[in-house]
Amino acid sequence: MNSTTSAARPAPTPADLAKIVELRTKVVSMSSLAIGTLWAAAGGAFSWLTFALMFAATLCVDLATAGFNSYYDHRHGVDTRETDVDGYKVLVHRAIDPRIALRVAFGLFLLAAAFGLALGARVGWEVVGVGVVCMLIAWSYSGGPWPLSRLPIGEVLAGGTMGVVLTALAAYVQTGTVDVRALALGLPAAFLIAAILAANNACDRVGDTAAGRRTLAIVVGERGAARVVEALVATGYAIALALAFAGVLPWFAALPLVAAAAVSARTLSAMRARGYAHRTKSPSMAGISMIFLAYTASVAGSLAFGLLRH
Repeated sequence: MNSTTSAARPAPTPADLAKIVELRTKVVSMSSLAIGTLWAAAGGAFSWLTFALMFAATLCVDLATAGFNSYYDHRHGVDTRETDVDGYKVLVHRAIDPRIALRVAFGLFLLAAAFGLALGARVGWEVVGVGVVCMLIAWSYSGGPWPLSRLPIGEVLAGGTMGVVLTALAAYVQTGTVDVRALALGLPAAFLIAAILAANNACDRVGDTAAGRRTLAIVVGERGAARVVEALVATGYAIALALAFAGVLPWFAALPLVAAAAVSARTLSAMRARGYAHRTKSPSMAGISMIFLAYTASVAGSLAFGLLRH
């Protein structure tokens, strides 16, 4: 922990706060929200007010999750000047009071709860229960006595929550029905989100080991970590293609998905050649993010195009 006294710590700037809540990574949750909403809209169910409330609640939970992660990673010594080569972790490099991250995270949780209650009053109180569970998972990913991010199952649980649960919930608040197709629709994202986290952990393997973590990347080793990322991406795209052929997605979604999968394969090859380490984290995360964006554009674009056709 930094020994700088609270009085001497700099006040966080808006740019610092954006880094604390990892604003640049919010495309992940917004992807699942967009896909679930577009799928529901394709079936004739859509409300702008419902979408706005769901959007606000989802964004606040996602921002809060990153805030908790920033605080607890700093507290547990995961983020250090040596491991954060890119200098992105402002709690480390700018010596900002880490309690600010905790306050921001809890404040965002309160906002999420307010939006969630409004959404529950509009579409059904059962969504509030689901939201509470999601918030508990979000906090326990980095907080609590047994943080999920320190375990080999962290990627799977986070991917399942942000992929399957969020996509299905986004569809449910619009349609009012539980549909197994909406659950299946979130599976590709679950694997690709897990791949993002697996790539991040593969790069952080040395630092995480020193901090006492036991992530999947540590368990399987350096070579195994690269294979895990590749297997997760391949599975995600394979399921997405299967959903197009099964009619859950428009059939023509297969065309951009095949193109995105080909680009993703080349990107993964470059990532493996470069290696997963602290020094290569920035290009590795840019690569895996591009893979996820290619998937999102393929699926969301196809759903939007299907709406326009009708």
